[in-house]
Amino acid sequence: MFFLSLLCICGLLLRGDAQDRASLWRGNDRSGRCQYTFTVPSPAEATCPQAGGPELDGLKARLGVLEALVAQLGGKDVQPRGGQPGAAARPQPELQEALSRAVAERNLLQGEKERLQRELDTLKLRMEEMRRETERLRSRPCLSQSPMAAATATQQDWGRGRLAAGSSQMSHLMTRPNRQGDSSNPRDSTWLHGAQGFQEVKAEVTEVPAPDGNVDNTGCGQLISVGEPVTHRKADNIAGKYGVWMQDPEAVSPYGASMLWRIDTIGTEVRQLYGYDDMEQLSKGFPSKVLLLPDPLESTGATIYRGSLYYQRRLSRTLIRYDLASENVAARRELPHAGFHGQFPYSWGGYTDIDLSVDEKGLWAVYSTSKAQGAIVISKLDPHSLEVKRSWETSIRKASVANSFMICGKLYTVASYAARDTTINQVYDTATSQLKAVSIPFKNKYGYNSMIDYSLAQRKLFAWDNFHLVSYDLRLGRQQAN
Repeated sequence: MFFLSLLCICGLLLRGDAQDRASLWRGNDRSGRCQYTFTVPSPAEATCPQAGGPELDGLKARLGVLEALVAQLGGKDVQPRGGQPGAAARPQPELQEALSRAVAERNLLQGEKERLQRELDTLKLRMEEMRRETERLRSRPCLSQSPMAAATATQQDWGRGRLAAGSSQMSHLMTRPNRQGDSSNPRDSTWLHGAQGFQEVKAEVTEVPAPDGNVDNTGCGQLISVGEPVTHRKADNIAGKYGVWMQDPEAVSPYGASMLWRIDTIGTEVRQLYGYDDMEQLSKGFPSKVLLLPDPLESTGATIYRGSLYYQRRLSRTLIRYDLASENVAARRELPHAGFHGQFPYSWGGYTDIDLSVDEKGLWAVYSTSKAQGAIVISKLDPHSLEVKRSWETSIRKASVANSFMICGKLYTVASYAARDTTINQVYDTATSQLKAVSIPFKNKYGYNSMIDYSLAQRKLFAWDNFHLVSYDLRLGRQQAN
């Protein structure tokens, strides 16, 4: 095949009468290697004025390249014309350089594509935010209304306010408001115009619960019971199997008190913090703010307090205070001797070595150390500097409980993360340094509860149960006098 290729090339180059007088010899050289020799008389020149020349050199160069390409295609090691070993590899550096340039251009275009995709995602979020704002403005009621409508609305609000005052005021609801003869009061005039307002109040009266003298959800008594789980949203993808959601009990501008925050914690680079204007927007999955954290987050132990997100940096015992308003790190500090990245997690795992929480007493960290040999350590933290102010070492094995939360300076532990019906089984009081066994029923509705925290803002438990964001109502007993 090599011989035929060269013969064809020479035939194309030497068309004319000289082609009939061309001759070919084949023989071995001194080293025994087979060589082909072509002899072609010149049709125009009687003698050669010089050996070689530019035209002949160019022809040799072309033949050398062709021989090298034929050798590569045929898989043979053929020495090209010119007799220089390795001449067949001469085109390789140029090809490699061209390939390198192509790869570099491809990487540059890929990076540009990713940047444009990020900008597109940001624009989509802004468009969604504008759409929600437009819907909100469209649904806003007109400010102008008739005097009778204004009086009716005022009366309904007044009736609800008096109803909420408790069963001790029931006699006032059953008595005409203008019994003193003050019919000029517009707030009471609607009692003279039909029974619609009375029917509405009557329906609400039937739902007023009887007062319980042992319950005080405004103070710091001990937990009595936990309500049924209420589902607010299911995560959209696998990244939301585990996560944390929270609400700032002392919100700071520019974010309002109703703002809720969510982090999906599946992945090695967890950095996105989603903000929602209220519970309704969270349930619909419409974030109004997306922040990119400067350091990746570890597991489900984050919390929000006084306008800052507190979280554990991935693969370390470092705590970070991230200011939501300035979107910058305000403080960072190592939690002394704390285990991290699977040294002392809860029983469900998930690198839950450090669990941060907020209650009526302030900011807390729940973790363990080598010195404590896996027992839970509770530390009160300075919310500004993250410095440990005081610590308590308990006898509760951290790996023996599924999760924990703080209420009024008391640590409560949950027995199981997977059992549909489990219990809150222990309570440790930091005021007395006493541990007590309890048995408060608790439900894991979806069978894998990876986060349970007390929401001081709503005085409820927030949980993340197998893709689902749920909450639990609480009943607290009256605080015992010292």
